[in-house]
Amino acid sequence: MKKPYVILIGSASGIGKSTVASELARELGIKHLIETDFIREIVRGIIGPDYAPALHKSSFDAYTTLRDKDKFENDIEGLINAGFEEHASFVIPAIEKVIRRAVDDFDDVVIEGVHLVPGLVNIEKFQDDASIHFFILSADEDVHKERFVKRAMKIKRGGKHLEYFKENRTIHNYLVQQATEHNVPVINSMGIDSTVKRMLSLIREICKVMILKHPVDGLETEIDIVLNKYGGRIVDVSYFLPGFGEPLKRSVNVYDPVEAQRFINQLKNNPKRKSDLEKLYQLSDDVHSHKICAPDKETLKKIIKDLKDEGYLFEEDNHQKYDSSSENNSNA
Repeated sequence: MKKPYVILIGSASGIGKSTVASELARELGIKHLIETDFIREIVRGIIGPDYAPALHKSSFDAYTTLRDKDKFENDIEGLINAGFEEHASFVIPAIEKVIRRAVDDFDDVVIEGVHLVPGLVNIEKFQDDASIHFFILSADEDVHKERFVKRAMKIKRGGKHLEYFKENRTIHNYLVQQATEHNVPVINSMGIDSTVKRMLSLIREICKVMILKHPVDGLETEIDIVLNKYGGRIVDVSYFLPGFGEPLKRSVNVYDPVEAQRFINQLKNNPKRKSDLEKLYQLSDDVHSHKICAPDKETLKKIIKDLKDEGYLFEEDNHQKYDSSSENNSNA
């Protein structure tokens, strides 16, 4: 039986999570879209400011209510994050109750908000009963600032609200750090369409194992086709080395074009690292395999066509020794 979707989208204020969440819910046909701010307001009605002063502040200025501010004397970012964490900790139990209700009712749900903190939301207790996906959205500082200002003006929260960009940026960095530590995908929100595609490539298991043949210098083109053009991802890599019964396998999950380009730049700027990888490619005659995943079936077909047109797809029927690693692992 298909499990209900539970999709959690967290980010600091102004990154664009509400727009992304709405578009993702539309794409997946999910009717329940919930903001954690609404859940927070309900919790505020139950827990008063005398008991939980941080809860009754915004996420970015909750630190002003902390009683132990002195221990953060030389660590303003630590102080901001401590206040934010205390603020979120009052909301998270209610968020988990909402998730449990959705799962028990077999309803798909998208929940978005700043209170979704990796490591604090216990998603493990829902994994047996739901197809649960957790994302943190990010943006570079200039893009974040521009969106933050536009959002503040749109919802008529200028003035004092705009003075707290620094605090919101600190929360952004904290959420990205927590996501990295807890293996939650960080999605660089460069545009709505590309962001949603990358998320769908992680949510939907629309994948195919492909055997490719190209030198190390062809990696940039492969990444450009799969990640940049189509919002797909590259999962794992296997090298076929002579004299070995099984291919040499390496676990990877490449979905972020920024990180992928950083890797390409490292190869360009580090001749020894590139040379070491080239030796591995040469040993396998430049033949290797990936599982390539796409946002949808039609996009996967386009990726395959482009890789074939580029001359990167290896003709399996002429090389039977690779067949054991070229199984179609796809829903396409």
